[in-house]
Amino acid sequence: MLASLYSGTICIWNYQSQTQEKSIKVTESPVRSVKFVARKHWIVTGADDKFIRIYNYDTMEKIKEFEAHTDFIRSVTIHPTLPYLLSCSDDKVIKLWDWEKNWECTQVFEGHSHYVMQVAFNPKDTNSFASASLDGTIKIWNIGSPAPNVTLEGHLKGVNCIDYFIRGDKTYLLSGSDDFTAKVWDYETTSCVKTLEGHEHNVTAVSVHPELPIIITTSEDGTIQIWNAATFSLEHKLYYALERVWAMGHLKGSCK
Repeated sequence: MLASLYSGTICIWNYQSQTQEKSIKVTESPVRSVKFVARKHWIVTGADDKFIRIYNYDTMEKIKEFEAHTDFIRSVTIHPTLPYLLSCSDDKVIKLWDWEKNWECTQVFEGHSHYVMQVAFNPKDTNSFASASLDGTIKIWNIGSPAPNVTLEGHLKGVNCIDYFIRGDKTYLLSGSDDFTAKVWDYETTSCVKTLEGHEHNVTAVSVHPELPIIITTSEDGTIQIWNAATFSLEHKLYYALERVWAMGHLKGSCK
């Protein structure tokens, strides 16, 4: 399990033994996003010092670092098959990086009017991706075009998080917002099919479990809420005295 910390450190934890295996002091600034690139044995980080850094997770050797944005980096995500990294930032732009071209920035995506909080590739069409912004919108992009194809509007405040999920042959988008709600969007019609109401503070992360038919939302209200992914009804509220909840993860092949 990989965790990035406000202290500027990243940690690798052994899930089974619940012990820390390795850690790296990346920077003096908060590291807001970190991802494994399993096919390269890499860890990729994005931090408030505007730098992206890449490490080998076997040796912990730093492979590359470069200044990627002009403000805090909020999120990095990896293309599932191509040598691409997407990053987004408080500078309101999204960038596409190609590591086979020595980490050249091959596309800049502009259109948001506030901080861009998260980006996610479409699992059914990996040439497209979605972005969430504090301007209150979700935008859909193609990796070959600098302008968005579609803008989804409906949240009353900034959007913090997004995730795709597939149900049957339909593609949906999830979004979570500072308006205390999460929304389910029909990807084809670009319409909101359900607003998930139940949190009492900002929704910080949204996800669909890879094995179970449930949607999971987390919030600054300290709760984790479980929703039925077919009916979108609230099934459980989990209270673990967590204070503000900012992230979650799943264990593939299990119910955890």
